Amino acid sequence: MRSLKLNFSRMKTLLVLSFVVVAVFAADKYNSKYDNFDVETLISNERLLKSYIFCFLDKGRCTPEGSDFKKALPEAIETTCAKCSDKQKSNIRKVIRAIQQKHPKYWDDLVTKNDPSGKHRANFDKFIQGSS
Repeated sequence: MRSLKLNFSRMKTLLVLSFVVVAVFAADKYNSKYDNFDVETLISNERLLKSYIFCFLDKGRCTPEGSDFKKALPEAIETTCAKCSDKQKSNIRKVIRAIQQKHPKYWDDLVTKNDPSGKHRANFDKFIQGSS
């Protein structure tokens, strides 16, 4: 009977430890709620793309999604999207490439705002090109 209680106690401890490990690893990634965000509509709709750019630059109103993206942008630039899932990395690359191609001045403004020293620019550029 004593060994049964001891085994149950160990199992309980192992279960709690497992939940802690899962929570720690989950915290190392951004929330997946926007993994299915419709990036194609965003980058093909000039008005919508500009509204997101203005949100990121504090020059316009933000949608709830835009606000969340704006909060994550400085860290994503600094860490070259270390907390991003593969889907999030793909989406970010698409949006940034669209901004770079269609609105290079706004892209420069975004970089200056989120990486004023420019120390992360080279690594982030590699990330955007898919080589990081």
